[in-house]
Amino acid sequence: MSTTVKPWASLNWPNRISIIRLLLILPFVVLMLNHDEWGDWARLAALGIFIVMGLSDFVDGQLARRLHERTRLGAILDPLADKALIITSVILLAHPATAVAGAKLSNWIVVAIIGKDLWVILGFLVVYLATDQFMVRPSIAGKASTFAQLMMVCLVLFSPEINRVWSPMGTYLAVGASYLVVAVCVAAVIGYTRMGLSFLIEKGRPLDDGRKELPRGPDDKSKSD
Repeated sequence: MSTTVKPWASLNWPNRISIIRLLLILPFVVLMLNHDEWGDWARLAALGIFIVMGLSDFVDGQLARRLHERTRLGAILDPLADKALIITSVILLAHPATAVAGAKLSNWIVVAIIGKDLWVILGFLVVYLATDQFMVRPSIAGKASTFAQLMMVCLVLFSPEINRVWSPMGTYLAVGASYLVVAVCVAAVIGYTRMGLSFLIEKGRPLDDGRKELPRGPDDKSKSD
């Protein structure tokens, strides 16, 4: 007798939280696309959703460690949710139609963040192709980069409220956070590059690794003969 497979029930809680975090990107995008028309409440609601998504990243990591429920699916979903959230946010906050008044992100901020992620992904592929092994080692610079990006988005979304109390401090904080993000992105790229090169030197194999030269027959002659 066949049993009915229940995909959601088969997932552990860390993976469920990661999936929920991915799904929350949709209402976040809708609110940001319409915050100029709908008013400040839409922007503040988007900020609330963003904070929930950021905190859930910490929660699912803690649950996975405490419950000893680290899975390959979780190792994919967790960073995927982080990257999707950050990249979506910075693109919306840099686009004139959806940017926050007085705190629009510069295009080079978006380039720095996406460029860092692409560099890490390409490095991951190079390491895997060269060593046949996966290398997933979070670094301090990488964690600091993610934290700085989350704080920057929060400051940008909340900057109008800060400006109402102390103008233009909200704008200054948003701009300062964006410069910090770029600096940490550069540090993360350098750190991951050094880590990847060290792993390649340690684990890399030559193309002829494992191949043995076939014995020569009696008729084989070298060019020097």
